[in-house]
Amino acid sequence: MAEQHLNVTLIAHTPEPEKVIAMASRTCYSALDLEGLGQKTDVADNAAYIRRVLASGHTSIAEHASFTFGLEGVSRTLLAQITRHRVASFSVQSQRYVSVAGAEVFDYVTPPRIRALGPEAEERFAAQMKTMQRWYDEWSQALGQDSAEDARFVLPGAAATRIVVTMNARELLHFFSLRMCNRAQWEVREAAWRMYELVYPLAPSVFENAGPGCARGACPEGKRTCGRAAQVREKIQGLREKP
Repeated sequence: MAEQHLNVTLIAHTPEPEKVIAMASRTCYSALDLEGLGQKTDVADNAAYIRRVLASGHTSIAEHASFTFGLEGVSRTLLAQITRHRVASFSVQSQRYVSVAGAEVFDYVTPPRIRALGPEAEERFAAQMKTMQRWYDEWSQALGQDSAEDARFVLPGAAATRIVVTMNARELLHFFSLRMCNRAQWEVREAAWRMYELVYPLAPSVFENAGPGCARGACPEGKRTCGRAAQVREKIQGLREKP
């Protein structure tokens, strides 16, 4: 166990998400039966249709496609951020059942600002993690059976965890609007950008305008804006053009 780094993978997703979303939307406006709707969706320009419907504000159609991600090397601090998105499903590695007793040091995440201070700062942070590991081991020994449930109370927000999260496309659009913003907490922001990079090629018409408000117009943060809208748009464009 040691210092961890963010890894995001796409575990599963709705097959042909744009086709599913388009067919769901056409159900609302067509007299055709499901077979007929399917046939029409097979030959129609679904991308243009989806863009038109989403632009009109009917975003509920995006709920019919879902995406499941695996997040590793993330901190308990990130967990507190991402679980605020309540229209989602989460499964998290449990500190009650997964004990770290006896490890040299539990898995942890080092904030970039600490790392940027140099090797001495990183070593100091690592030493602090080892101190907490020692506290954890002391309580594990004192508490005996099922000690992880209470010994975990001395573990910090830096302690690493593993998360499986599922969101539908509508919630992902909301998630991206908040968490790809430069004002979002750095770790959940990095996760959001990587998640966006994974889903955009699968449903480009759905995620065409995804991202923070400044990617589409004026920054909604007002006086709290980061002032880097141009860089955000350039980064998004680069991901969209990526082979």
